Amino acid sequence: MLFMCTHGQDAPERATVPFIAANVAVASGQDAVVVCTIDAVWLGTPGVADRIHSEGQPALGELVTSFVAAGGGIWLCSACTTKRGITEDDCIQGATIVGAARLVEEIANGAQTITLA
Repeated sequence: MLFMCTHGQDAPERATVPFIAANVAVASGQDAVVVCTIDAVWLGTPGVADRIHSEGQPALGELVTSFVAAGGGIWLCSACTTKRGITEDDCIQGATIVGAARLVEEIANGAQTITLA
């Protein structure tokens, strides 16, 4: 399952909801990845998710930590990270930079994509 996330500090609720759903998926035994594009790529760098909280929702930093600890993955769009100067050395544990070819391959092989806008 691929959970699409395009927001970060600009929209805390929209940044948080994909990680809530992805945590449920991984806790249910599903393979789950949060695909971060545009400004969401910052969520894969140290400390950023810890600074984001949407009132009435779990803290994003805790959601990211629990998701990765449960075996979930975070993919950061290579085009988006390049634009922002983010490299593999800047990534938190569980986050990796991937190109569009990897995303297309997973979808072609049957991965479900989930967008919670």
